[in-house]
Amino acid sequence: MSDLLERLRGRGWRLTSQRRVVAEVLDGDHVHLTADEVHARAAQRLPEISRATVYNTLGELVSLGEVSEVATDGRAKRYDPNAHTPHQHLVCSSCGAIRDVHPVGNPLADLPAEERFGFTVSEVEVTYRGLCPACA
Repeated sequence: MSDLLERLRGRGWRLTSQRRVVAEVLDGDHVHLTADEVHARAAQRLPEISRATVYNTLGELVSLGEVSEVATDGRAKRYDPNAHTPHQHLVCSSCGAIRDVHPVGNPLADLPAEERFGFTVSEVEVTYRGLCPACA
């Protein structure tokens, strides 16, 4: 499970009721919600929360490096609270479901020096695609 709320408290981030509910909605394993999904779930807990507040809070969380934006195949961006845990994503090509996966090994080490074309590689993103059980 993500430790988003604890990380935010540790940073001294002011947790207003609106910010808290957005963080609570995002907290957990395999959470990859769109901004609209975050707003809908947050509004169930705090009906007066505005869409603008949700978007602004998500932007702040991304800027802080506490949440990652995940974009797949031109679909709406999704927000991943597991920004501090190295992982890759498994994406359903049909419904767009996303799961966190933790493959063994180092994908950067798998890229031979001659394939780096002189780049100093600092980050690797691997996305596995297929059909989830519901779509298969």
